[in-house]
Amino acid sequence: MGTLWIALRALVYATGFVLLWGWLAYQAHLQDYRLGVWLPEWMAAPGVLLMIVGAMLVLACIATFVVRGRGTPAPFDAPRKFVASGPYRWVRNPMYIGGFTVLLGYALCAGSLGALAVAFAMLGLVHLFVIFYEEPTLDRQFGESYEAYRRTTRRWLPRRPR
Repeated sequence: MGTLWIALRALVYATGFVLLWGWLAYQAHLQDYRLGVWLPEWMAAPGVLLMIVGAMLVLACIATFVVRGRGTPAPFDAPRKFVASGPYRWVRNPMYIGGFTVLLGYALCAGSLGALAVAFAMLGLVHLFVIFYEEPTLDRQFGESYEAYRRTTRRWLPRRPR
């Protein structure tokens, strides 16, 4: 029952995060009509693909946090154990990359410059959050194991695990 409860909380938090940013992207998309600017229609198909890939990455991260970390992606209900497996073997922030990829895909699918701006704004805000809150918190919580992970795993650009 414990793992099921963690999984339910993780899905609720992740859904809330995606819906918040999705709503912001949609609101920005509505402004495109006022300005009369859109991205080319041929970008819709790659956009759908990016949304699917991003969603799959987010779900893989959630599953890894629930099963391996015994926690959720939310900072206030974070994993109890250090997680450096699954997508986290390749890059330190795959959850945020997945969320960005979903938003980027939505912007391309909708042909929206406004939604594209929101996707990049999200990436910028998340970067600041990672640098000023998440990394120092993980360092305090997990110490040397997190430091070793930081030395071998990039923050944003995936690389084959050693």
